[in-house]
This record gives sequence, structure tokens and C-alpha cells, in this order.
Amino acid sequence: MAEHATLWRPRGAWDLYAHAGRHGRSEGPAGVTATPREGLALMSVTAVDGAEERLAAALRDRFGLSLPEPGGALFSGETGLIWSGPGQWLALAPTRGDLDGFGETLKGLAAVADQSDGRAVLRLSGPDARRVLEKGVSVDLHPRAFGPGHTAVTAVAHIGVQLWQRDDAPTYEIAVARSFAGSLWSWLEEAAAEFGCEVRVA
Repeated sequence: MAEHATLWRPRGAWDLYAHAGRHGRSEGPAGVTATPREGLALMSVTAVDGAEERLAAALRDRFGLSLPEPGGALFSGETGLIWSGPGQWLALAPTRGDLDGFGETLKGLAAVADQSDGRAVLRLSGPDARRVLEKGVSVDLHPRAFGPGHTAVTAVAHIGVQLWQRDDAPTYEIAVARSFAGSLWSWLEEAAAEFGCEVRVA
């Protein structure tokens, strides 16, 4: 019995797809760097009607987080809140334990659901990251329309995603339902090939 149990091992959302190394164009520096974000804590937060101000206060006092405006993402280091819709946000932190007590703290103020195993997050950065995403994203990513601290619930090549921009490098992060990670990766490999893509796996 114990012998069979060893066959079951946890596997990251990107393990079957994102292999470390250079992909696509091999000459010159890579235009895009792709980094799978594994082990993150992800929580969806939906405010109770009429409780948004009290929710904002609880998040600020207990976790040091601020509620972003519609279309916004606010981070303190690698921990933050990303707007997902009216009265809805996605909380993100580097490790599962970082959001311990999140649901209990917000009890009566918001419905909180753990999304850590349900979504896969990928970081894209580099001088050509925007050009790659523009091939499939259905929103305007030009810097005058979409910059650091902006987010969109959108689609990449008809795959539903949430996208946010972290900095001017530019660096983006994409959250996708875990079951669609392979499909998103297949699109990314093709879209990034002309620029050269460096995959970095922790």
C-alpha cells in the first residue's frame, strides 16, 4: 500500500509545460522572460453589500493592504490586492501561509474563497513582453492606456484570464484557471518564438 502511495506527488500547474531554458529565436538576448509563479496564496474576496468601507479598514489594519479602485492593482512587495469586478478582488501573496486567517478576519465583511490550487499565475517580463501579449489580448496595452497598477479581466487567444502590470519594464502577471494552463502556454510559445523566450523555473 505504501509503495503505491509514493506514485502520488504534488505537481505545479506549469510543470508539464514550462521547461527552463531558451525557446524560440536563439540569437541575441531574449525579448521575453517567462517565470511560472508556483506556491502562491490566492484568495477571491467578494464584499458583503454595504460592508466595503469596513472591509477596507479590516484589510488595512490586519494585513496592511489597501483596496484598489476599479481596474487597479495595489501591491506591497509581492503581496497585494487586484480588482476583479464590482465589489470583488483577488488577494495574492508569495506563499500559502502568508494569508493565514484571511477568511476568519473578513468574516461578515466578505465571502472569501481559496483559489491557490484553482488558478495558475505566470509572470512575463522583458522589452518585448507587451508585443507578445498584444498578439492575443483583447485590451489596449499601450502605456497611455494600461500601465503599472492596472488590471483587466479579459481573454488571451479566447482563454479567460486576469492580467495586471507590475512595473514599467514592463512586467505583467497573468492568472488563468489551472485547467487552461496548458492551452495558454501553447499560445505563449508560438507568440514569443520570434522574440526569443527565456523560461526561468524556481
